[in-house]
Amino acid sequence: MKSFRIFLIVVFSAAGLLAQDTSVPANRSRATVEGIVTKDPESQPVKKVLIELIAENQAQGGDYTVVTGADGSFRIENIIPGKYHLFAERTGLLDLERQRGHSDGRVLTLAAGQEVKDVHLRLQPAAVIRGRVTDEDGDPMQDAEVTVLQQTFASGHTHWQQSAGERTNDLGEFRIANLPAGNFYVSVNPPPDMKSLIESAGRGTGEAQKADKQASSYQTTYYPGTNDRGQAMPIQLHAGDDFPVNFSLTPSPSLSIRGTVVNLPPRTSATIMLQSRDFNIIQNGAEIHKDGSFIIRDVSPGSYTIAASVDGAPVPMTARQTLQVGSTGVDGVRLSPQPGATIRGRLRLEASGNATKFDPGQIFLTLQSVAGDDDPGGFTIGDRFTNLTHVAPDGTFVWSDVPPGNYYVQLLGDTGANEDWFVKSVLSAGRDVNDSGFNVSGGSQVLDVTVSANGGIVSGTVLDSKGQPVPNAVVVAVPELRLRSRLDRYHKTETDQTGRFSLHGIRPGEYTLFSWDSVEGDAFYDPEFLKNYDGQGTGFRVGEGERKSVQLNLIPTVEDSQ
Repeated sequence: MKSFRIFLIVVFSAAGLLAQDTSVPANRSRATVEGIVTKDPESQPVKKVLIELIAENQAQGGDYTVVTGADGSFRIENIIPGKYHLFAERTGLLDLERQRGHSDGRVLTLAAGQEVKDVHLRLQPAAVIRGRVTDEDGDPMQDAEVTVLQQTFASGHTHWQQSAGERTNDLGEFRIANLPAGNFYVSVNPPPDMKSLIESAGRGTGEAQKADKQASSYQTTYYPGTNDRGQAMPIQLHAGDDFPVNFSLTPSPSLSIRGTVVNLPPRTSATIMLQSRDFNIIQNGAEIHKDGSFIIRDVSPGSYTIAASVDGAPVPMTARQTLQVGSTGVDGVRLSPQPGATIRGRLRLEASGNATKFDPGQIFLTLQSVAGDDDPGGFTIGDRFTNLTHVAPDGTFVWSDVPPGNYYVQLLGDTGANEDWFVKSVLSAGRDVNDSGFNVSGGSQVLDVTVSANGGIVSGTVLDSKGQPVPNAVVVAVPELRLRSRLDRYHKTETDQTGRFSLHGIRPGEYTLFSWDSVEGDAFYDPEFLKNYDGQGTGFRVGEGERKSVQLNLIPTVEDSQ
C-alpha cells in the first residue's frame, strides 16, 4: 500500500470528484459514515476540516469529500459499498493516525446499507522549527537552504529523506511549519559563493589546484553545529512545538572533486552532475574544460553518485560512478560515457477464471535497482532515462537509454482492479531473472514478462492482549530473508474498523506477518528494526491462488514495551 494515496490522487484527478451531494435521498443500497473531529489534548471540536473518503478500488467505488461543521461533526451519505481510506486535513493541524505511521489514513470497510457512526478523528497541532543563520561575524546569511530531514531505510541502505525546507530571508531567518511529531535532523547549506566561482574560472589548471588547497568555504552544517553528518543530533519534536534552531557557519577547508571525461566523440561536450546518495539531492555546477577535465567545488563530505552526459552526441551517452568524499576531497576520477541500453519486451497475463478483463494499456512497469546499486532516483541524473514505462495495448514495452546496472521489474497499475496480480516470471535469454535481477551493460536486451492474476490472499483479524479486535493496526507481510532487499516483495495494509485485514497479490513463497499499533515510516524494511521483533511474527507459506486466514496478536512496539 506504499504511496497508495499519491497514486489515487492521480486517478482521482483524471476521473473527477464524486463529491458529497446532500440533495440526493439516502439510498439503502449505499452506506453512511458519520463522526467528529477533535483537537488534542483538549478534545475540542474542530470546524472546517476537509474530510476525504477515497475508494481503494477506483473501478468500483467513489471518492467523497465533506467539511466539518461548527461542532466538528461530519456525515457522508450514499457511499458505494467497498473498502475506503478516510483522511482529515486542516492547515496547522495533523491527523494523529498518520503521525503514528498510518499513511493510508483510517481504513473503513462498508457494506450496503451500513451506517458507521461515532468515527472519531483526532488532530494535533503541527510543530515548527525556526531560527537564524549567520556567518562567523554574526552577520545574516540570506538564501541559505535549511532542510528538515528524517532517516529512512530502503534497498539495504539508510537514507536521509527531506521532509521540508526553506531558504533564509534577508535577516537570515527561517521558519519551517506544519511538521509532525517525530525525530528530525536539520541541516543548512550555504548560498552559492559566486565570487569564488568567478575568480576560479579565470585560473589555469595548475593555478586553480594551488588555490584550491588554500581555499576555504562554508560547508553544509548539521544541528547542533557540525560539518560531520555522523555527529548530527536529532531533534525530537512534539505536537505544537516551536523549536528554535540557530546556525553560525564558519569557513573550513574547501573540498573538491576533480576528474576527466574521456572518449568524448568529436564536436561534443559533457555535462557533469553530482547527486548525494544520502539525501537524493542533485547539484550542478561542475567546471569542465575543453580537454574534458572538470572540477566540482565546495563539496561536503559524504557518499555521492557522479554522472557525465554527452551533449551533441547522435545517441545518448552517459557514465556514472559512486564516490566517497572524505576530509581531503577526491582527485583522478575518470568517466567514460557509453550509449545506454535498450530493453524491449512483451507483457502477458496468465489469468485465472475469475480474473478481470486484461487491458495492458492500463499497466505501467518500472525498472528498480537491485540492492547495492544506485537508487532509482539517481537514474535521471545526467541522462534521459526514466525507469517508468507504459505498456502498449498489444502488451509490448520498451525502456531506452538504460544506464549500466542490475535491475528487476515491478508492476504498477490500478490498485483495486489489479490487486491480485503479481509478476510471475521475467525471462531474459531463456532464464528466469525475476528473483535475481538482470544485468544491463549496453546493447539490446529482450524480456518476456508474465503477470499472474492469481496472487495469494491472506486475510484475518488483529487482536490485542485482551482478545479484542484492533482497528487501524499496521499489518506487514515480510518476505524470506534472501528477498528482504526487494521492496516489491513486502505487502502492507491496515486493519479496518472491525480489526480485519486483507493482503492481495502475494507472490508464492514464505513470509512472516507482523502487526503493530504504529510504525514510524517504512521502518519494517530495516533488518535492525525487525530484529527487535524476532519470534513475534507469524510465519506462513502461500501458493499461487491460495487463500490463507490468519489471526494475529498485536505486537507492542519497542517503545511501548519499555
